[in-house]
Amino acid sequence: MTHLYKSVPIRSYEITPRDAYLSRRDFMKAATIAGGAALLAACAPAPTAEENPQNAESGPTSSATDELGDPVNSYEDITNYNNYYEFTVNKQQVADMAQGFTVSPWTVEVGGLVNNPKTFGIEDLLKLFPQEERIYRLRCVEAWSMVIPWEGFALASLLEMVEPTSDAKYVRFETVHRPEEMPGQKSPFYPWPYQEGLRLDEAMNELAFLATGLYGEPNVPQNGAPIRLVVPWKYGFKSIKSIVKIELVSEMPATLWNDIASNEYGFYANVNPAVDHPRWSQASERRIGELSRRATLPFNGYGEQVAALYDGMDLSVDY
Repeated sequence: MTHLYKSVPIRSYEITPRDAYLSRRDFMKAATIAGGAALLAACAPAPTAEENPQNAESGPTSSATDELGDPVNSYEDITNYNNYYEFTVNKQQVADMAQGFTVSPWTVEVGGLVNNPKTFGIEDLLKLFPQEERIYRLRCVEAWSMVIPWEGFALASLLEMVEPTSDAKYVRFETVHRPEEMPGQKSPFYPWPYQEGLRLDEAMNELAFLATGLYGEPNVPQNGAPIRLVVPWKYGFKSIKSIVKIELVSEMPATLWNDIASNEYGFYANVNPAVDHPRWSQASERRIGELSRRATLPFNGYGEQVAALYDGMDLSVDY
């Protein structure tokens, strides 16, 4: 396993300690009341075993640390409280409802405006692309944040293999549509399947990552198994789960949350503390495990690597 840390330095007090999640439900309840959580997007932390005895069985552990030697948050926390509307809007029930979800066999079709379209089995992706460990911050549109250790490979590596043509300007991603296993997809309120998109230069940035696991273990269904996108400088809902199709296109693709509420969820979804969500400020965030709020960093702290992608753009308009 190659260990590659792509985040900017993470201070020791930023890491989410495992025993600090005990007040999470009160926080999420308050956020729901204040903001009307019906249209909140796809990311959320997990309750501890103390909060949910059904999830008290220990998961994998790791000695992984950030650049400063501080530990990441626990596997149990990440995998037991999830925002995944394809299963249910109840974050505390996703892990249970996803238990029967089939993750093998699994294929990802990569095509569109490419010279070398391919369909990959998940086993092919694991063999073709060396798996790296990356510790990334996650900033949710709901104004909380945490630090997660992912394993996977650079999205750019996959795109280079299929050779985008000169007409390709955007990358469109699509989640599996399997309502018989994902009961939330029976809801008429969302334009299934979930779809997301990046500009091609964003997708080719070295930070854009296809995650296949956590803590040396394969992804679990509630976290987007077997393969999901991670774009750490954007709000969490851009990091689409359970991908079955990647398509290179010439026009900006439709995205689920932008289609539902374009005044609340822009296509770019860059973490921008200067642009408020219509129902709450994005100038600060609550790091899970801390009682106070902290200032939100532009591009979630990854500006050195990605700010140049947006030179000349008005990010108060193209949010």
